[in-house]
Amino acid sequence: MPHGRSISNSIFIPFKEVKFFLLKVYELTGVVSLLFFKGYAKLNNAEKLEWNNRGFSTSHALVVAVASVYLLLFSDLFDENYDNKLIVHRSSTLSDTILGISIGYFLSDLAMILWNYPALGGMVYVLHHGLLMFSIFLSIVHGQGQFYILMVLFTESTTPFVNLRWYLDVTGQKNSKLYFCNDVALFFGWLVSRILLFIFCCYHLLTHFDQVKQMFPLAFYSWLAVPPVLAVMNLFWFWKIAKGMIKM
Repeated sequence: MPHGRSISNSIFIPFKEVKFFLLKVYELTGVVSLLFFKGYAKLNNAEKLEWNNRGFSTSHALVVAVASVYLLLFSDLFDENYDNKLIVHRSSTLSDTILGISIGYFLSDLAMILWNYPALGGMVYVLHHGLLMFSIFLSIVHGQGQFYILMVLFTESTTPFVNLRWYLDVTGQKNSKLYFCNDVALFFGWLVSRILLFIFCCYHLLTHFDQVKQMFPLAFYSWLAVPPVLAVMNLFWFWKIAKGMIKM
């Protein structure tokens, strides 16, 4: 298997286009929030910055979660009986495009985090984004391991619940019924997508280890190191979510 591949311009969405889209979502979040959230106008500038930032993180999460479900469950791309090619070597224009969008998002978000550090998140967020960008970049350049990358990206499906929780908290609706229902949804969503799915991902890696070993060396060693680090982060955040549920 070659150590690289030729990637067309249609696969890598230009970063400036992703940046333009994210900026529009960022601006639209402020306009919509002003209309539908009474507490938005009372927020200070730092809170409005984080509010709008969470708007485009929600948009990205919805796009990659839906695309990941389609590619993993409903398309034939990763069906073991569909193609003679190893699962770790399979990719498509759609999967490459989704990974390109995610790189654009994480790079834009990381730039905002560093520019406004630490208002939008500390070193944990920098590490999280850095690891994901590194893994996605290797996967899209070499066309390997996309099955596992898409499983990891599906964990972004919990992001809208995390963001809604923050929205309700900062606008003084922590005691509302919606806040409680969202917390329950976040707890079970996190359990399924960031705990149980990670266990399945590790199980799949072990049962297909003969295929994983055929990935180029840097990708192989990355898949031995990155998932455990992300798993520890997910467990830590899940522990905090569980503590919040117990208090409620």
